[in-house]
Amino acid sequence: MTFKPARLLLALIAVAAMPAFAQNAAVVNGKPIPLARVDAVVKQVVAQGQQPDSPELREMVKKDLIAREVMMQEALKKGFEKDATVKQQLDSARQTIVINALVRDYVAKNAVGDADIKAEYERYKVATGDKEYHVRHILAENEADAKAIIAKLKGGAKFEDLAKTSKDTGTANSGGDLEWALPSSFPKPFSDAFVSLQKGQVGENPVQTPAGFHVVKLDDTRPAKVQTLDELKPQIVDMLQQKKLQAYQEEMIKKAAIK
Repeated sequence: MTFKPARLLLALIAVAAMPAFAQNAAVVNGKPIPLARVDAVVKQVVAQGQQPDSPELREMVKKDLIAREVMMQEALKKGFEKDATVKQQLDSARQTIVINALVRDYVAKNAVGDADIKAEYERYKVATGDKEYHVRHILAENEADAKAIIAKLKGGAKFEDLAKTSKDTGTANSGGDLEWALPSSFPKPFSDAFVSLQKGQVGENPVQTPAGFHVVKLDDTRPAKVQTLDELKPQIVDMLQQKKLQAYQEEMIKKAAIK
């Protein structure tokens, strides 16, 4: 429903004229449920993108809070707050709430600086590299089998044909194709092997990883499509904040008297 100017003015006047007790959404057996609590829940629901703010949403939240209050009062009557398990859970919840408040305060007062964000992004670019590689491989169970495959390739066998014997069943039927990827996507011994190859070249020696022994071929290279700073900034900020928090926590642990 859309308010016309005159009706909106009357609504505002009515709100201003309400007595103080009207700041409660409801009163259940003498226990008030503040409107602020409804507002907080509505704000959370809207922020999560579940529903837009509306009278229907607010009524639904109000009814839910009333139902929870009724249940809470009944639980208190039956003495459940004195149950040992409930007490333990309450202590744990209280600890989490208080710690979260500490974390929010620390993050607010120790924001990640633009210089740190840019430096981390530059480190990411260096680690990522400026090239993508189109790589193929044949996975063998042992070094001897891998060397035998290399010998067959030198003898004129086709890589795609021998790849059908690969222990990597996911790529065996596609000629050992690992598609385009950055070196950082692979274990370092594997990536070190193919970045040193020329286009179309097969590695002279098998490469060992936890998966087995690989015969590696480089099909081609192209400039890498590295994500921009703006694209990665939220992830970088989150990572740097986590590092700050971890260092803060470790410093407090060092100072604590722990027996």
